[in-house]
Amino acid sequence: MLFESQINDLLALLPWVQARKEKAALRGVIEQQRRMLSDEQIAAESAAVVERIEQLPAFQKAQTVMLYYPIHHEVDLRALLTKYAGQKTFLFPVTHRRSIEVRPYDGEEMMKKGRFGVPEPQTPTYEGAIDLILVPGVAFDEHRHRIGRGGGYYDKFLKGQLLATKVGVCYSFQLRKHSIPHTLKDHKMDIVICPQKTIG
Repeated sequence: MLFESQINDLLALLPWVQARKEKAALRGVIEQQRRMLSDEQIAAESAAVVERIEQLPAFQKAQTVMLYYPIHHEVDLRALLTKYAGQKTFLFPVTHRRSIEVRPYDGEEMMKKGRFGVPEPQTPTYEGAIDLILVPGVAFDEHRHRIGRGGGYYDKFLKGQLLATKVGVCYSFQLRKHSIPHTLKDHKMDIVICPQKTIG
């Protein structure tokens, strides 16, 4: 009886194991494509994404907006920082061992490289409400599922942000037409934006 129970437990894990393998394979493909982008492509496509973000009613209404510092050729949203300085409070994530802390942006001079070599604000922790969160990812699909880098930091953080609008941002090749592998632990976006399309 115990042996049968153990087999059933293992069988229940199979979809999760398969999803993990499929995610890893997709990460490899996407990361290679992203690293081949030229500076000109990054600038043009990032500008198109920023323009689409600006058109969102959720962004226009938002007082507090969390974004991310681009690494490894990610979509660059920093144009928002200068264009809306003084109009909105911008926040950046600070990644710890098992969690994300949020800190306000207070100028480039207050950014220093953190645990993963990503610039982070050297300001006190922000503990108020967040209206809109701009989320990076390795891949998204048209059902608004997301694959991140694999640490699970964003998924845990986003599940606690019940009132915030979650917007995934990516390049066009990162948006897959068919459903990408996902599990119950993966947090679905409210909106996904790429240079040519807004979904949600």
